[in-house]
Amino acid sequence: MIYLDYSATTPVNLEVLTSFEKVAKDYIGNPNSLHKLGSDSYELMNRAIEQMASLLNVKSNELIFTSGATEANNLAIKGICYKYQNRGKHIITTKLEHSSVSEVMHYLSNRGFEISYVNLLDNGLVDIEHLKSLIRDDTILVSICHVNSEVGIVQPINEIGKALKKYSKLFFHVDGTQAVGKIPVDLTNIDLYSFSSHKIYGLKGVGCLFKQASIDLEPLLHGGKSQSIYRAGTPSLALIVSFSKALRLSLENLDEKYEHIKKLNDLIRNELSKYEHIKINSNEHCLPHILNISYVGINSETFMHALEQHGIYVSSQTACSKLDGPSKTIMALYNDKKRAISSIRISLSHLTTEEEINLFLKCFDVEYEALSAVLGE
Repeated sequence: MIYLDYSATTPVNLEVLTSFEKVAKDYIGNPNSLHKLGSDSYELMNRAIEQMASLLNVKSNELIFTSGATEANNLAIKGICYKYQNRGKHIITTKLEHSSVSEVMHYLSNRGFEISYVNLLDNGLVDIEHLKSLIRDDTILVSICHVNSEVGIVQPINEIGKALKKYSKLFFHVDGTQAVGKIPVDLTNIDLYSFSSHKIYGLKGVGCLFKQASIDLEPLLHGGKSQSIYRAGTPSLALIVSFSKALRLSLENLDEKYEHIKKLNDLIRNELSKYEHIKINSNEHCLPHILNISYVGINSETFMHALEQHGIYVSSQTACSKLDGPSKTIMALYNDKKRAISSIRISLSHLTTEEEINLFLKCFDVEYEALSAVLGE
């Protein structure tokens, strides 16, 4: 098997899994319970949160643990909009967002909020001057992903954050799910930042929302005492502890991992560029962990399943997308329907080997030629 779908989910690190198992077995007390078992669990949870906060250079009380990045995005966006709707109901976002953001925007647009979409430059980066021109007195939220999940475009969120600082009535949310553990993250100019464990070799079922301490939110869930006043429910101690460990491990040797992945990306890009009908959708502003291509004329699912016959796993669009039409990301970037319905995402990891990529390229050539024959090329 050659797994090239790391942006959808990563295999759990065995050290992380061991931590989860140990905590689940040895710390059975509810962190909210007043007896010793509960206080032991509470202390362990706080140590894990403190470690994560230190790694992110934020305060412990600024981290809210959720069931994943989807919930974190929902909590950030709905939480701000419902808490501060007296200031206004105008939101600014992009056409490059993950469905856990874009679908929330659609939900809010049906409930009295107005959504504006910022223009993109030819390279896919946000047009910051246009963004500033969209800001109104009733704008309360700007939500822009750090790294696009389909093609890997890295937005200049620090530059955007600095530009938004002078607008005191609005908040800046960033979906950082595809950035954490891959590139350095600076949250200085960010108000809210979402990410997830299973994208960094942790377990599924836990995510996190960073929220500046001065900001209030309307909770999605109401109930009793928990890890945060903004998210009710018994804290999942084993998941929180394992998440903290996954973050620590993902940040080790970050530059070395990045260079390894970039080398593999360059190898694939150079080889696939030789094919007449292959278009490379990821540009120089994209994270090397993601390489998006289109075999124009061939439906993406057809090519994806052709590679699967060789034990090679890539994806079409994102794992959470509704596969009922062309990629909205490719349409936003290239306005080319044929290109959008044939896009394939190849996503890499520091675990990916050069031998795996060479085998992938051989199998790619076989299927390219076979499908070209079908098309009468």
